[in-house]
Amino acid sequence: MKYLIASMLAVALFACGKKEKLTSTIERIDPAFDALVDSDAEVEVIAEGFEWSEGPLWLPSANMLIFSDVPTNTIYKWTPEKGKEIYLIPSGYTGNIPRGGEMGSNGLALNNEGKLALAQHGDRRVAVMNAPLDAPAPNFVSLGDNYEGKKFNSPNDLVFNDKGDVFFTDPPYGLPNQENDTTRETPFQGVYKASQGKVTLITDSITRPNGIAFLPGYKTLIVANSDSNKAIWYAYDILENDSVANARIFHDATADAKKERGSPDGFKIDSQGNVFASGPGGLWIMNKEGKLLGKIKLSEATSNCALSPDEKTLYVTCDMYVGRIKLRK
Repeated sequence: MKYLIASMLAVALFACGKKEKLTSTIERIDPAFDALVDSDAEVEVIAEGFEWSEGPLWLPSANMLIFSDVPTNTIYKWTPEKGKEIYLIPSGYTGNIPRGGEMGSNGLALNNEGKLALAQHGDRRVAVMNAPLDAPAPNFVSLGDNYEGKKFNSPNDLVFNDKGDVFFTDPPYGLPNQENDTTRETPFQGVYKASQGKVTLITDSITRPNGIAFLPGYKTLIVANSDSNKAIWYAYDILENDSVANARIFHDATADAKKERGSPDGFKIDSQGNVFASGPGGLWIMNKEGKLLGKIKLSEATSNCALSPDEKTLYVTCDMYVGRIKLRK
């Protein structure tokens, strides 16, 4: 039986002298939800004023959250002591020719050596920052920028397996005119793996591949499809050679995408296999079998989230806001 617990958090905005509010609603669908999210959990805005926040990543060594503001080509950091500060410019486009569109970094991750890896829209590649986390600099080493000689569209999100290979998605969102852009070279939206300079196509059948992550054990890959007509999280079995098999629907949110703002986007998976995913209307929480347990519904479009190391705090990027939600006490 569902029940709704509404909470409202006032957020002061000084533009035009008006005060706006970001609202959140907890929706419990399955009793297992209670072990993950407190019934009185609220979203606290910790930073605001962005054009489109994305790619949140907690850096344990620095006790800070970093995240992309994609249109402004900037990565910000947030710390409890100082709040919001600029972390890295440029983050996703290092060229000299002016361009429009969402050119900055999107998804962020730490590789197996603890270095910052980025899905770079503007440079149309996945790359690693060749600088320490505590002294960031726009010095990047490409992990992959083309498939069979054709440039990627605009890599969106990325995840590493236990061998250090990077898996990533490549929708057209970072191109100035998206799928109609004249510079587009790849005629499909792919999911790829890059390993030691070699790029392998995992699948080209997803219409708008977006968020990507592994279930614990790296045997199952989940990919979000940010297409309102096929708002689906897909699951794939990973074989010994890192090819995939047994493609299937993990969870289908298409009906909700027709009614609510947003679609499957970035997501994270905890150590027990629970999936915290941005989707229509906010954050969807599912178990490792894809069963929907509950939602944290938000009044602004939600793009991604990140868990703290102890999995007791969930950070969420939500259009112009970055918030945090206390999960387990």
